[in-house]
Amino acid sequence: MMPLAWTDALVQGLLLLLAAGILLALQSIPSQIRRRRGRSSATSAQAHRHFVTGAQFLSRARSTSPPSPSLAKSALSHADHAISLSPRDAAPHILKALSLDLLGRRVLAIKSLNTALSPPLVNSLSDRERGDALFKRAELQLGLNQRKTRRAVADLTEAVRLSPDNAKALAKLGECYEERVEMENAQKAFETALQVDPSVKAAKEGLKRVTRFREVERDS
Repeated sequence: MMPLAWTDALVQGLLLLLAAGILLALQSIPSQIRRRRGRSSATSAQAHRHFVTGAQFLSRARSTSPPSPSLAKSALSHADHAISLSPRDAAPHILKALSLDLLGRRVLAIKSLNTALSPPLVNSLSDRERGDALFKRAELQLGLNQRKTRRAVADLTEAVRLSPDNAKALAKLGECYEERVEMENAQKAFETALQVDPSVKAAKEGLKRVTRFREVERDS
């Protein structure tokens, strides 16, 4: 299971405060609902309610120590209901992926992210949301097999292009380059991550490792 802190950027990027009793929701949902044609407003509103409720369950599941499987399952159930009502919205698929990840079901989480990031669903995401989803997919892929970095590098490179201020994605990209012994690229990624956010521990430690490696290489 991924560390809880790694999912913060994705959840926060997808959810926001809504009016009167709605705590969290995806930023793009209201405009998406307005754009939907041929679907009743009642169905759209119902899908929206399921998504928001699922997001609240996910937030509560992540706030407990340890994370609550029962709350994560409730989030997953509401995500599935939202998908059945509005299958072309990427947001419920991402909510489903996050819920599955919290339950330790990484392969299924990746499949949900694959769906969210495929046309035409991906068109419903903002650049930031798409970048966060790519970052999460890369983390999950690396969690399953640390040495299979080619797809992860592609996802992280695109995530950084879409969200240049995503320091965690930059740090993870640096780790992938480091794994592939592409030390110059790794150093650049770590340095850029620290320029964006000097507090990112993974970037600090990665830069130290790469610096030591290159010093030894020069001296040998």
